Amino acid sequence: MKDLKYLNKYLLKYKFHLIFGSLFIIVGNFFSIVPAVVVRYAFDYLSVSYEFFRAFDGFRLQSGIPENIGFGILFFFIIIIASALIRAVLLFFMRQTIIVMSRLIEYDLKNEIYDHYQSLPLSFYRKNNTGDLMARISEDVSKVRMYIGPAIMYGINLFTLFAMVIPFMISINPTLTFYSLLPLPVLSVSIYFVSDIINKRSIEIQESLSGLSTFVQEAFSGIRVIKAFVREEEVASAFAEESNKYKDHSLKLAFVQALFMPLIMGLIGLSVILTVYIGSIQVLNGEVSTGNIAEFIIYVNMLTWPVTALGWITSIIQRSAASQKRINEFLETKTDLVSARNLKKEIEGKILFDSVSFTYPDSGIQALSKVSFEVNPGESIAIVGTTGSGKSTVANIVCRLYDISDGSLKIDGVDIKDFDLSSLRSQIGYVPQDIFLFSDSIENNISFGNRKMSREAIEQAAKDADVLDNILDFKHGFQTQLGERGITLSGGQKQRVSIARAIAREPKVLILDDALSAVDTKTENAILGAMQRIMQGRTSIVISHRVSSARLADKVVMLDDGEVIEQGKHEELLAMNGAYKKLYDKQLAGEEVAD
Repeated sequence: MKDLKYLNKYLLKYKFHLIFGSLFIIVGNFFSIVPAVVVRYAFDYLSVSYEFFRAFDGFRLQSGIPENIGFGILFFFIIIIASALIRAVLLFFMRQTIIVMSRLIEYDLKNEIYDHYQSLPLSFYRKNNTGDLMARISEDVSKVRMYIGPAIMYGINLFTLFAMVIPFMISINPTLTFYSLLPLPVLSVSIYFVSDIINKRSIEIQESLSGLSTFVQEAFSGIRVIKAFVREEEVASAFAEESNKYKDHSLKLAFVQALFMPLIMGLIGLSVILTVYIGSIQVLNGEVSTGNIAEFIIYVNMLTWPVTALGWITSIIQRSAASQKRINEFLETKTDLVSARNLKKEIEGKILFDSVSFTYPDSGIQALSKVSFEVNPGESIAIVGTTGSGKSTVANIVCRLYDISDGSLKIDGVDIKDFDLSSLRSQIGYVPQDIFLFSDSIENNISFGNRKMSREAIEQAAKDADVLDNILDFKHGFQTQLGERGITLSGGQKQRVSIARAIAREPKVLILDDALSAVDTKTENAILGAMQRIMQGRTSIVISHRVSSARLADKVVMLDDGEVIEQGKHEELLAMNGAYKKLYDKQLAGEEVAD
């Protein structure tokens, strides 16, 4: 239960729901006992009335007795109906307090987990897969809710009902109580083991379904490749195999579930048989009345579900504890990206790298080694180099998605660790190498960084990114709904919409991380021409493996294996006839061949 202690703060928050829910359960259980007592009195009343009726056989007084018996039975009937109605109302309020409490806690817990996810660094997401993150915020939280709601509700019901009914039964007849309740512990233990088996097989089904869903998602995502390589039959065969696994697990679960109700009904029947048999002997001995037998049968049926629920509750608590432990593991993961001073200020855009080194914490790969360069406010710098040279790492650490391992990184002369993270990132426009667009309208994708943006500003951003004409060609224009990850658009269109999204927020620092890799040279020149105006007055970092993207920059830094090998103006580096010149000539020759 130590893992579930984390939820105590939520139980304290919604303590009135829990308190009133418990009161409704206790009072409701009292009114559930009333009908059993009334039935006993009704049986005894009928028995006595019948003997009284027989005693006046042949007398005129006998004719009025049946009518009086009818009024008595009607009285008992009204009490039972009234008790049932009151208990039904109390059960309604019980669920409206405790079950509602569980839903409110589920809502709060999901939001807490999601907010915590948002605060964790990029390294966390590199170490954990998306499926696991989603499982913890959905399936694990749902299992935890079963503990907060049904398990607590039925647990309180179980203990209060036992505390009220069993002492009352013992006070009437201890022997009959013992025999009538004898099969119930066996029922509880049996339900526990059956529930455990059901739980394990349910997990197998969930894992099988997860694998099946992953297979289908991958198949549909790669349908063009499947069709191009004519692998439809092979994929269909693999799908059938995965489906068979799911079917087999489902049939195994169905077999165990089929044993569930016969087991319950059989043990309940045994309790009733023992109650009637032992009770009949005691009636003949004059120890109890026939009303007591009927009363005890009602008590047995009344206690059957709580006893059955005991094994179920135990299983729920075990599953909830396992799920909460998984949730706690993530909630206890703290971000190492903390602000030293929480400095919130408008930046000018001066960036200074002073012997910056960086090693990725998850892989141990050193991406940068003693990198030094400076960008003044309003200047543009191009970071060029071959694949794996550390270009994208520069963008990651300027956005402070990672903290540097060694050296110093300052913005406007202030250590980057002193800035408030949200304040810093809100002033940076970032176009990542791996373009991601949301399944939303084009307009909402462009205005993602600022929802208060005017339509004119959105259109201007699209125009500057050279994508306005493409958008207007669509039937619904800016209201065109994009598919998953922007699949509706071509690669070049996605990159240009991503650029429009970055520049639309009018950032102080603009970072283009290989943002023109999916466009041709002509489109690249058109975008760069428009970017000249956009880049004026703001610090710009253009990261590219193409030397052509570096021509408009005030300064060029060439990286190789994480180290700065050359830096200076475009013309200066060409004149040096070094690595930059070789890369430039190689790419220029490639473009001529392509033409």
